[in-house]
Amino acid sequence: MKGNVTEAAIGRRAAVTVRRRPRFSFGDVALHLVLILGSCLMILPLFWMISSSLKDISQIFLIPPKWIPDPFVWTNFERSLQALPFGRAYFNSIYMSLLVVLLQLFTCALAAFAFAKVRFPFRDTLFILFVAMLMVPEQVTIIPLYLIMKEIGWLDTHLSLIVPPALFSAFGVFLLRQFFKTIPNDLEEAAIVDGASLPTIFFRIMLPLIKPSLSALGIFTFLYMWNNFFHPVIFLSSPNLFTVPLMLNMFKGLYITDWTLMMAGSTIALVPALIAYLFTQKYVIEGIAMTGIKG
Repeated sequence: MKGNVTEAAIGRRAAVTVRRRPRFSFGDVALHLVLILGSCLMILPLFWMISSSLKDISQIFLIPPKWIPDPFVWTNFERSLQALPFGRAYFNSIYMSLLVVLLQLFTCALAAFAFAKVRFPFRDTLFILFVAMLMVPEQVTIIPLYLIMKEIGWLDTHLSLIVPPALFSAFGVFLLRQFFKTIPNDLEEAAIVDGASLPTIFFRIMLPLIKPSLSALGIFTFLYMWNNFFHPVIFLSSPNLFTVPLMLNMFKGLYITDWTLMMAGSTIALVPALIAYLFTQKYVIEGIAMTGIKG
């Protein structure tokens, strides 16, 4: 009887303890505050860009800053599109970005499949050397790349911006190889027993299984190509070949810069990248998460 009373008392004490436990701890609240503060800091430049695209030039650099335009100058967008040939620049950026995405997905998938599933001498050593290229900054390779483009006559053409990234991407090969490594070898061996050739295994079995990683690599490549300013400013000199970042740079004059038109053009340039991310964010997150967990 005494034992039952003691157990009942312990149960009531535990229930009270559970009821009194706070729903959110101090650590959770502090973490959320830090995340909210970080999010605000991250979105501040974007908000400034959109706000400045709707201001008069006299309101751009007011101190303290005037975040809400008064009045809203909607004509900045129309003037921005009419001031420079943005239509041609949009076409150049879109077709180059999409072409590089398609070609890079194909070449990276082939290389990653070879490094993950095909046995050949010095495979792992070659992969380490290949991935070591990730540690080489682009600025180091730009001079030899420029000389190569000059020798083969590709300067001031779009080929200089399409072919190198389409054929080589150490990050893309590394990302896809990690995913190929997670696919059981039993699946490949069963296909071989059924008479499937290596191309059949690659195109009909392996590629459909790595769609999330392909989607992640595709959106990363598209955003890189869309925002790339470094290579176009070195390789291109004809205005009709310019991409959107180069066209935006033309608002920067020698003595004065029209910041309202530049911010309006930048806001318009943000739309395709934002749409591409919104439609593929599910696959991007899934691809990165699965690669990180299983790799």
